[in-house]
Amino acid sequence: MRIAFYAPLKPPDHPVPSGDRLLARLFVDALRAAGHEVEVASRLRAFEGRGDAKRQARLATVGAGLALRLIRRWQREPSRAPQLWFTYHLYHKAPDAIGPIVSQALRIPYVVAEASFAPKQAGGRWAGGHGAVETAIRAADAVVCINPADAAMVDAIRDPSTPLVALPPFIDVARFVAAGREAAALAEGLAGTADGPRLATVAMMRPGDKLASYRLLATALARLGERSWHLVVVGDGAARAEVEAAFASFPARRVRFVGLQPSHAVAALLRTADLFVWPAVAEVLGLAMLEAQACGVPVVAGRRPGSSAMIVDGATGVLVEAGDATAFADAVGALLDDPARRRALGEAAAQNARERHDVASAAAALDALFARVLASRRSSP
Repeated sequence: MRIAFYAPLKPPDHPVPSGDRLLARLFVDALRAAGHEVEVASRLRAFEGRGDAKRQARLATVGAGLALRLIRRWQREPSRAPQLWFTYHLYHKAPDAIGPIVSQALRIPYVVAEASFAPKQAGGRWAGGHGAVETAIRAADAVVCINPADAAMVDAIRDPSTPLVALPPFIDVARFVAAGREAAALAEGLAGTADGPRLATVAMMRPGDKLASYRLLATALARLGERSWHLVVVGDGAARAEVEAAFASFPARRVRFVGLQPSHAVAALLRTADLFVWPAVAEVLGLAMLEAQACGVPVVAGRRPGSSAMIVDGATGVLVEAGDATAFADAVGALLDDPARRRALGEAAAQNARERHDVASAAAALDALFARVLASRRSSP
């Protein structure tokens, strides 16, 4: 089937790396793995983060214009026209002004993934985007939820006949692990050598929730007493100076910052880690926690809907109350003291990633959903 793909927040080929860009790429990979022909229909970035109503209106107008151009193009070339439209990640700051128009004009199914609906935004600075998201969800033939936190609000406004499918977070497990294995020589060069178990964390360095997580991590690690450990930090961003300042009290041998790294280098570093640590303060998803598990590394994280969807507490890692530095330190300390339990958790983590969070599983689930949507369309009067 020919599928038109659109990611209004950030297109899959955007130059700035992020978890959102990664998941957009993974959805494209999953669709292609299921045998579908995928075209990125538009690279319009609909994100408006300042609450500027005029700019939001302008973006909506641009989106509608692009929709009309796509409709005319595909009406001229019906053999290349999509048979389904798929939009990944729409919310009030980045609504979809293209997909609903195209889908209605071409009479094709409209499927959305990672739709977030926040009633508190009605009448606020993003009222236009909020309304557009509600329209899109109500028009959708199916809604796919990766983050469990979004499901309840979406469920409240969708058409009762519209399938709402919970899809576990996923990565290409085999490809990620293989890339790390092939790049193994990079790991020691990047991370260096030090005594004791190796902790790892991978996250962008942004003000707000990311910086709060880094600061809580530094606070927690300071409570580990005389235990031997060293931390490798992968990431970069506007708040790097503040992140480094949070760890400034540790000896240089304890914490090593390696900056932003390509996927194969991240995989290589994770393969050498004993424990992945991330407080996940207000974290939406955090696929690095899943990547660590794929490499056989147990995770200690704050309990959030996203982390809970990836980590089986007590079986593939440990979840603690988000924001609780003492509980986080206790969980890390207990695993530093128990290498056998770390290994058991790591083995279970790798199995969990292969069996429940691989791109092949996502491809099969999406393919089954599309078949269901098409069958429903055919049976409708």
